[in-house]
Amino acid sequence: MSSRKLVFNFSEWLHEYHCSIGGKQSIEVYAFIHPLCPESWGMEPILKRMQLEYGKYICIKHILSGNIANVSATHHRQLNKVASETGSFYSSETSIDCRYESLPYNTSLAIKAAELQGKKRGIRFLRKLQQYYFLKNKDLSNMNVLIECAEAVKLDIEEFVADISSHTAEKALKSDLKVAKEMDVQEVPSLVFFNVNTDDEGIKVSGIYSYDIYISILKEIMPSLPEPAPLPTIESFIRFYQVSTAQEIAAVYNMNLRTVECEMKNLTKRNVVQKIPTDHGVFWKYKQVH
Repeated sequence: MSSRKLVFNFSEWLHEYHCSIGGKQSIEVYAFIHPLCPESWGMEPILKRMQLEYGKYICIKHILSGNIANVSATHHRQLNKVASETGSFYSSETSIDCRYESLPYNTSLAIKAAELQGKKRGIRFLRKLQQYYFLKNKDLSNMNVLIECAEAVKLDIEEFVADISSHTAEKALKSDLKVAKEMDVQEVPSLVFFNVNTDDEGIKVSGIYSYDIYISILKEIMPSLPEPAPLPTIESFIRFYQVSTAQEIAAVYNMNLRTVECEMKNLTKRNVVQKIPTDHGVFWKYKQVH
């Protein structure tokens, strides 16, 4: 067991700032995404920061959307803009075929099956799938790949495999598609904001914008929105999410890239993170301490 002392207790921080009063958040945010869409992946830093700063007051729900707009050549140019503004894993060096592939049906069911083991595990599984697709070019229709992802996020594999072929997972998937249709979601990613304590209509925002835009919407539907919670240390952030990029951390913490890279070098010297160069750019992975 390592004797290295953790200066930040993520669990205590999570409990203090993200356990809602009365157990119910005031705002629901529906995040309509397509796991194989680079722009949906580019939304992740925004959702992470929103969860970290306002997790006590908002509940973010990921919804699989089948209503995907046709992709034109302009999308390829837009991807670099997405990366620079949101800190997504996508970079100009990434050679991703510029089209939204059809999400394999069994992959869709696998995502819903993972969610049956808890919201947090479902989100971790979804993010792991995206990493396997965008970073490793894995075939997400392959059952062995799905199981590998499930093992990586510590799902109950026997239960996971059984749920993929269950009516419950299929029903959950149909529910996602129904919600997307009812809310008239025409493109991904899209966010829809609701204040559960009022009868006001939700506010839908299609595409990706600066973080300040989304916070202004939160304040519009909840004028009494408190000040944001303090962010955890960068070390705790990467320990919780396991893998990240300097661009993503810069976006979440509103820091310049050079400062983040210096911080990551310091964490490397302390043997906290490992630098992983790939064809898709440089990643930083938390080193497990045993």
